Amino acid sequence: MDKKHEVLTTVKDGNLIEKRRQQMIQAAVSLFKEKGFHRATTREIAKEAGFSIGTLYEYIRTKEDVLYLVCDSIYNEVHTKLSEFTPENGTIEDLENAVRHYYGVIDDMSDEFVVMYQESKSLPKNALEYVLKKELEMVEIFHKILVGCIQAGELELTEAQAKLYAHTLVVQGQMWAFRRWALSKEYSIEQFTELQIQVLLNGMKK
Repeated sequence: MDKKHEVLTTVKDGNLIEKRRQQMIQAAVSLFKEKGFHRATTREIAKEAGFSIGTLYEYIRTKEDVLYLVCDSIYNEVHTKLSEFTPENGTIEDLENAVRHYYGVIDDMSDEFVVMYQESKSLPKNALEYVLKKELEMVEIFHKILVGCIQAGELELTEAQAKLYAHTLVVQGQMWAFRRWALSKEYSIEQFTELQIQVLLNGMKK
């Protein structure tokens, strides 16, 4: 289950692989959101990305590979943004800033989050297992920060509560992606984030 899904390519240039796959991801997100994973074709993805179907198949094998790349790009971005926070610090400030960074990623990648949760069931078994593992790793980042706050005496939570709050922090942020059509009429992402922090911390603080 720990093994990462491998997307095979015949291209050797790492920079070119990254560039083309980013183009595919952007094209696929647009098409998957509009038509759904099953109705969108690899030919349409290639056209939307700006290259031929032959070029597309130099970088991926299947349409599921493209969906996997969409999911993986989200987790890579989240981990990059949150890696600067040291759980051992045990500060509420670090917790709040981690939430702000995470919600910022969701705002930047709202369409990707929606596509991932709507369509990830279409991934092959090993790729889906990897994606679910990465999801839990994202929760664990927040869990470690919460545990650091508990150990520093900043928060008073049981282990069960800390684990649940870690899941809550992740899911509450994703609400911005799913409900943005309604929430953005009343709140900016900054307002949404600060209100969520207030609500969550009011429930966690002594």
